[in-house]
Amino acid sequence: MKYIILKDKLDYDGSQLQSLFTFKNYGLMGDSIVVFRGKCSVRQAEMVDLEDVRAQEWIWSEDMLHFIIEHFELDLAKTILRQRLLISIIKEELETLGDKSLRRDGDDLFRKQEKLSVSISTLSPVSTLIHCGLNISSVNTPVPTVSLEDLGVFDVLDFGEKVASHYCGEMESVLLARCKVRGVI
Repeated sequence: MKYIILKDKLDYDGSQLQSLFTFKNYGLMGDSIVVFRGKCSVRQAEMVDLEDVRAQEWIWSEDMLHFIIEHFELDLAKTILRQRLLISIIKEELETLGDKSLRRDGDDLFRKQEKLSVSISTLSPVSTLIHCGLNISSVNTPVPTVSLEDLGVFDVLDFGEKVASHYCGEMESVLLARCKVRGVI
């Protein structure tokens, strides 16, 4: 599994959550993560979470750190577990920086009632996809939020690279772990 960190800002509008996005735009083929910084404004037509659509809860932030992950298999339940692993890795990486205030609830991170993340998993015809966005700023968010800045993270792309590297390492470790065991009858 590979990752790429985009140095230029890219605003996330939901259209990036599509199969082969990283390969088409950045030449990274196979299971991958693209990490970037930009606004987040997802229109109803691009919303994947129909629970949010029904509740008319729109996703918007002036500045977020985004992760788009693609795995070339079609097991959505496994991808949801991977999404939760990603959220746990983000929490672990923040804890190594000294923040112990967050709790994970499903596929999101909170400080008390303030939300740090948005996250969704979905299925495409050829792969499964995860998007996770972390608030860099809490200004003008539609719900109470905490931001990476509030947690003392200012070099957000460096933080994103640590998360991506950690996630890729976990995926490699899983692949190797399944190769070392003897089958039982």
